[in-house]
Amino acid sequence: MDERTTDPEHDGAADGPAPRAEGSPKTAGTVRYAACVQCAEPTEYPETTRGATLCPVCEWQEGQRLACSG
Repeated sequence: MDERTTDPEHDGAADGPAPRAEGSPKTAGTVRYAACVQCAEPTEYPETTRGATLCPVCEWQEGQRLACSG
């Protein structure tokens, strides 16, 4: 449920500006997410992220492999 107040005198104008979508200001709307380099599932990172992006599952598995490597 939305935690906003239901007071009729409160119109939400004092809450500040509306949050922007990630990415450039000109791309108002959807954010395209990068594909995981191991399994091609969508990641939590936008396509503009540099480096090898991993999905949460592969990221966790990679952490387990590194932790057990000695």
